Amino acid sequence: MTLAAPHADTGDTAWLLAATALVLLMTPGLALFYGGMVRTKSVLNMLMMSFVSIALVTVVWLAAGYSLAFGDDLGGGLLGGVEHAGMRGLGPDSVHGTVPTVLFATFQLTFAIITAALISGAVADRTKFSAWLVFVPVWTLLVYVPVTHWVWGPGGWITDRLGALDFAGGLPVEITSGASGLALCLVLGPRLGFKKDAMRPHNLPMVILGAGLLWFGWFGFNAGSALGANGLAAAAFLNTLAAGCTGLLGWLFVEQRRDGHPTTLGAASGAVAGLVAITPSCGTVSLLGALVVGLAAGVVCSYAVSWKFKLDYDDSLDVVGVHLVGGIIGTVLIGLFADKAMTGGAQGLFHGGGLAPLGRQLLAVAVVAAYAFSVTYGLGKLLDKALGLRASEEQEYTGLDLTVHAETAYDHGVLGHGAPVSHSAPLTAQKVKTQA
Repeated sequence: MTLAAPHADTGDTAWLLAATALVLLMTPGLALFYGGMVRTKSVLNMLMMSFVSIALVTVVWLAAGYSLAFGDDLGGGLLGGVEHAGMRGLGPDSVHGTVPTVLFATFQLTFAIITAALISGAVADRTKFSAWLVFVPVWTLLVYVPVTHWVWGPGGWITDRLGALDFAGGLPVEITSGASGLALCLVLGPRLGFKKDAMRPHNLPMVILGAGLLWFGWFGFNAGSALGANGLAAAAFLNTLAAGCTGLLGWLFVEQRRDGHPTTLGAASGAVAGLVAITPSCGTVSLLGALVVGLAAGVVCSYAVSWKFKLDYDDSLDVVGVHLVGGIIGTVLIGLFADKAMTGGAQGLFHGGGLAPLGRQLLAVAVVAAYAFSVTYGLGKLLDKALGLRASEEQEYTGLDLTVHAETAYDHGVLGHGAPVSHSAPLTAQKVKTQA
């Protein structure tokens, strides 16, 4: 009897196509979220750092990234092979589970894109755009790709040997971006005026819009990771919604008690913190666990974002406080709340699994954070020596929009002070410098 060749399921394929589009939308959403949080003079630069990541990561992923992450393990669970470099062998009839392999590769590509873009928030307002163009593809190959293989690749040591759990990317997405953001902002040093100037978000409606697009896309991010239109995807979808809500409420509760004012920035940040934390655990914990994970992230991250002032590192847009801390919370709490009804077997401490699952989650977090931080720090130092990583003091003071991109996001004569700037007259650095 001849076994039928594996074929793609149309329902699963349709859902993953939609999920892939949702995750890709998260990067423009992130651009708006970050863009609203910076000052007017660097809005476009912030948007560009996210948008250009789409192009840079796509090219390097298709050339080698996918194969190194998801190719056959070369030994030791550390890296995949190059048999799919240039997407070789991934024709329309190639199937990964119940979906076309080329679709699976594209879905994973969208994860790689937003992970690189996330780092930009830690180094906003002061990074050379030319250096960023080099950093993103190199970082993707050196940090994101190996960690992805460890967690999701065939034979990857974190999943297959250690037995740690990560459903949708707490380790390769949230912790790598957060630890790398910390490393890069230490290499760059603080912004001019850090801890002296207010540096308030210039457009909170843009921040809320960006957070809403991120939340919308996160359903594809988490529920899509089930790789099928099934009950696990539905449970991950609900857990994602629930954790975003409790994260938002937890952050606002802290703000009300600490500062006396619940803020729109706090609402957006709290929702994102809850979504970050539920990312690794959405397919491993029950609904009650998801509510607790989101609440814990909202509360803890609301305090963590202020650590930069005490520890003197300038994480411009709180990538460390939200993504690193939130990713750690969500990944570690799997060791407490993992439910066999979701995992199909593995259980956390609170469901009778003992301390071993918690230990595995802690070890995975420690190794990934240390690897991402150390490699990024070394890469940042190397690029700083070779190209110069930081924009000049004059560029930073005037604003990167005008000095790097020769554009401004707004008519400063209307939104700022002084006479309107003519649309027909060329903008100069001195004009914007006096009006900003």
